[in-house]
Amino acid sequence: MTTGDQHEQILAHVNTYSRPSDLRITDLRCVDIIGAPMHCTLLKIFTNQGLVGFGEVRDGASKTYALMLKSRILGENPCNIDKIFRRIKQFGGHARQGGGVSGIEVALWDLAGKAYGVPVYQMLGGKFRDTIRLYCDTDVRGKDTGLTMGRALKQRMEKGFTFLKMDLGIGQLLQEPGALSAPLGFLDERRHIYEQLAQTAKGSEAQRLLHNRLYDINNLAHPFTGIRITEKGYSLLEEYVEQVRATIGYDVPLAVDHIGHIGLADCIKLAQRLDKYNLAWLEDMLPWQYTEQYVSLSRACSTPICTGEDIYLKENFRPLLETGGVSIIHPDILTSGGILENKKIGDLAQEYGVSMAIHMAESPIACLAAVHSAAATENVLALEFHSTDVPWWEDIVEGLPGPIVHNGFIEVPDRPGLGIESLNDHILAEHIHPDIPGLWEDTSAWDYETSNDRLWS
Repeated sequence: MTTGDQHEQILAHVNTYSRPSDLRITDLRCVDIIGAPMHCTLLKIFTNQGLVGFGEVRDGASKTYALMLKSRILGENPCNIDKIFRRIKQFGGHARQGGGVSGIEVALWDLAGKAYGVPVYQMLGGKFRDTIRLYCDTDVRGKDTGLTMGRALKQRMEKGFTFLKMDLGIGQLLQEPGALSAPLGFLDERRHIYEQLAQTAKGSEAQRLLHNRLYDINNLAHPFTGIRITEKGYSLLEEYVEQVRATIGYDVPLAVDHIGHIGLADCIKLAQRLDKYNLAWLEDMLPWQYTEQYVSLSRACSTPICTGEDIYLKENFRPLLETGGVSIIHPDILTSGGILENKKIGDLAQEYGVSMAIHMAESPIACLAAVHSAAATENVLALEFHSTDVPWWEDIVEGLPGPIVHNGFIEVPDRPGLGIESLNDHILAEHIHPDIPGLWEDTSAWDYETSNDRLWS
């Protein structure tokens, strides 16, 4: 056997990944699923060398945010991540509008890692930790009391979770007479619309009008709703937290979310009432844009204040950091701009002595993207996990050693890219969104979407 023959024989049994310099994007496909735990749009970016990168659009966002970018990435080398990101980031925005840009950025990192045969965290400069701590978000169905929530959180601890989060806010006071004050009929109208939607045909004109009206009501920013918590309401919320702490103790960190749309004065009063319960943080008490209100809130209480899941790009975190408005930033990998931007946000926060927790209520694709970003960022507290009660969540992806979540931690994968070998189409087909059918359907209609994208004249 000649030396050349030996070389070819060896190569036949070695994964050489690809020729990165010649790699090109050829297609983008997506599928919508529900229940993982939210409505998720999963992405595949295909290449001319058979490599496929996996990404995801932020929970609840339209897949259009990703599809409109297809024409701008076709033919590009996915390993040129920063170049492509700078081209498309103008089409992202805060909250769900950042989902398309961020989801594609995740898939590009997956492709680059597969092309070069290294895990994503290594391309970010290496890792600070081998495992990522999860904080477990917990919902309680039915009649919600501090005792039932405490028992639910206790069960999370028994599964190995070392950091917890729960909801606490005006939603729990809606049915309590005298707990809230608001313009008469305002809260009743919201309840009435939800009741009507449950009885209205999907896709009908009546449904569209109801959704528009609900949008008007629910999208009033906190200072403009006129909702206030009464003394009875404060006492009920404090009693709730007291019961939770009595059940789970004070050793475990407990964060609080979903306070509701109330103004600064009520946020301060509630925060002060809860200071004694040693909460890990109070999350999204105000719209993130109101920097000075966050400064006032942070100075008025001893509980750490946290926000950030709706903020797009690192420069938009800077005002909160410069003014001392937050103790913890809380970006979502699928809104913030993706894997690298999320690391840059964490590094920026560290300069101001602020730690980072990472919001995540999505599929294992977004989860693994956040794991790699968190591994490569020093000041990370914990990564959110919202799918403990979804038995098929881990089955969405294949190729990772199971279980993905073990005793409240995720081990950082050493496989190339995100570490995901393939997606399980049988599982996806079982949970496909009923209003958006189709598994990886053709998207060629978006191949030539174009406009004058230049940001200057």
